[in-house]
Amino acid sequence: QVQLVESGGGLVQAGNSLRLSCAVSGFMLSSRTMGWFRQAPGKERDFVAAITWTGRNTSYSDSVKGRFTVSRDNARNMLFLQMNNLTREDTAVYVCAGSPLANRLPYYTYAYDFWGQGTQVTVSS
Repeated sequence: QVQLVESGGGLVQAGNSLRLSCAVSGFMLSSRTMGWFRQAPGKERDFVAAITWTGRNTSYSDSVKGRFTVSRDNARNMLFLQMNNLTREDTAVYVCAGSPLANRLPYYTYAYDFWGQGTQVTVSS
């Protein structure tokens, strides 16, 4: 059974940092590009970051570039998102996802077929 379980979310003041984790089971992490998406209340699910199966290539949305870093540990079946200098606009539910396009960095949701339930990140001013 495929499972993606996010953790590490919480309430943080603007300017501070959080590190999200995504533990996967039921499939080989190394077979997939992994991504992070986020969804704020009343808004669509937006792309945040993606990383290819080797970890050598990454991509980020313009809104998080330079502040967020995506990484992975295939041996531990873990995906991470280091978020620095958080702002109120980063408040959302963060969801990890897996795509069979292992060497690509898709930013559209329909390229991903495995999804977690999400973890809430709330940034206060």
